[in-house]
Amino acid sequence: MAKLILIVDDTASNLRLLRDILTYKEYEVIEASNGEEAIKLAKEKKPDLVLMDIQLPGIDGISAGKILRTDPQTSNVKLIAVTSYAMKGDKEMLLKAGFDDYTSKPINIAKLLEQLEKILG
Repeated sequence: MAKLILIVDDTASNLRLLRDILTYKEYEVIEASNGEEAIKLAKEKKPDLVLMDIQLPGIDGISAGKILRTDPQTSNVKLIAVTSYAMKGDKEMLLKAGFDDYTSKPINIAKLLEQLEKILG
């Protein structure tokens, strides 16, 4: 059975790129464009993994990730932060906030697919 991945990004071109890559690799994909929608979809659909943009309108990605981590319905979902933050210490801050991994923009497709394989098995 294909793994279900929730992509959360408020930029249509980023959503499209990730959707195209993941569907080509035969992952099942659902999408959200903000933190509130991401939380709602994660609770309803129980994805195997969430690719979460950090800079989102409304609830930002870090806050949405923390909500998913503390909710018993979604606490086991794997979280990868997708962000333009690439300063020293950002990865550690995101891991401490509850993310399983982190990838920076622009997205390195080969690296992202490697991360997905490692996290999803």
